[in-house]
Amino acid sequence: MSMIKLIVGNKGTGKTKILINTINEAAKTTKGNLVCIDKTTKLNFDIDRSVRIADVDHYGIDNYESFYGFVAGMLAGNYDIMGVYVDSILKIGNNDLDGLGLLLSKLEKLLENDVEMVFTVSADESTLPESVKKYI
Repeated sequence: MSMIKLIVGNKGTGKTKILINTINEAAKTTKGNLVCIDKTTKLNFDIDRSVRIADVDHYGIDNYESFYGFVAGMLAGNYDIMGVYVDSILKIGNNDLDGLGLLLSKLEKLLENDVEMVFTVSADESTLPESVKKYI
């Protein structure tokens, strides 16, 4: 079973709200640490204070390759991370759907069985390549 999950839908369908609820529920029950990765700090006031927030713009992450390196480094240095939640992954990857499929495949190989990653993907499910759909 993949430890990667996608919340997919067109813009304005409530994906971020679902992600916020997922993070806050996980914060109540997870023994380790949780990380929320976003292109802004807009979620600061909506998610539990125990969740670490990383703003990719602050770290100069503007493509899937640098995003992968960031996540790999974060997981290598913090064995207590149990969940990574990413809002608007397509904004980070410049709306490259095929590139997203490659990223998810690489991340799946990287993740330990006890680390969950959840992404919001602003796209119609019918437009996603199979390499992405398999994580829904």
